Formats: sequence, C-alpha cells, structure tokens
Amino acid sequence: MDAAMHSRIVGLMKRHNVMTIATVRKDGYPQATTVTYVNDGLNIYFGCDKTAQKVKNIKRCGKVSLTIDRDYRNWNQIKGLSMAADAEVLTDRDEIRHAAALLAKKFPQWGQVPPADVSFVKVVPKVISVLDYTRGFGRTDLVRA
Repeated sequence: MDAAMHSRIVGLMKRHNVMTIATVRKDGYPQATTVTYVNDGLNIYFGCDKTAQKVKNIKRCGKVSLTIDRDYRNWNQIKGLSMAADAEVLTDRDEIRHAAALLAKKFPQWGQVPPADVSFVKVVPKVISVLDYTRGFGRTDLVRA
C-alpha cells in the first residue's frame, strides 16, 4: 500500500467513531455488532463487556470482517471502509493500557467504565476495501494492509 492510500484509510478511520464488526459464532453463523473504536495507525481497538458474545467468538476464531461508515443521505457522498482482519482479545498489560488510554482520549466516558468489566480487543486489518462514491457509484479500491 502506498503512502497516499495509507493516509486516506487512516484519515477515514479517524473521522468516524463507530464500526460494525462481524465475528463467527460457535454455530458458524456470523454475528455483526456495532462498537465504538479508536485507531492507532491501521490498528483498531475497542473495549466491551468481558462477557460479551463477541469476546467469546474472537477467542475461538480471530477472523473478523468490519465496516466503518456513516449514514449518508446522498449516495454520491459515501466514503467508508470494509475490512477482513485478525482480532485478538488483549492479555498483555501494556497493550491493554495503550488501548484504554487511546479510547479514553477519544471517548472521555471510558473513564466511567469499571476496568474489571472490560475486555479490550485489537483488530489488525489484512485486506481493506476503500469505498469512495464521490469518484463514481460503487467505487472501491482494494488494498492489502
């Protein structure tokens, strides 16, 4: 991926706050869930209740898909991301602190969530589809991370 595309992707990630992440349930069906997130470069972090189904799913299978976008009234303005990625529930204390600090900076309400109730997840993109309908209906660029 060239520097310009990397910058476009990171810029889109920083301008959005919500993503939908699809994990694989035990019965093989995908489960799509909406979460708030923060990114550090291409790496994505989110926190959720440690008993959440998505945590169980990721522990069993770290392959995920996700989308980052908004609700656009005008289709010709759609910009967003779709990704295939690897996810892991963090266990390393330094990585957990890093994720928690990033989330608290972007979302001050994170300071109100009891840390003992939270699992932090790191998502590392592998394949990224960059949607940009301002360049034409259905326009996407597919890149490897």
